[in-house]
Amino acid sequence: MAKTQLNVRVDENTARAARERALERGMSVNRYIEELVRQDTGEAGHTFVEAAADFMKQYESVFAEEFGTAREGRVEPAGEGRDEGRH
Repeated sequence: MAKTQLNVRVDENTARAARERALERGMSVNRYIEELVRQDTGEAGHTFVEAAADFMKQYESVFAEEFGTAREGRVEPAGEGRDEGRH
């Protein structure tokens, strides 16, 4: 993605806090600010949800085997809808 320069003026306390937080996280102030904006706009949350959905799709058969059977696009908890325990 192409980068655009953005100049921002903040008070010294805010600048110091940004530098300290970025250093604590092992990243540049630029990257720290980028991540804050992404979080504020929901991009990070959206990315997490997409990754979680991909994970669930990838391992759907494993979850179905462990927790029950897949029926009509959903996983049914083990034991539900079965005649387990009946003789």
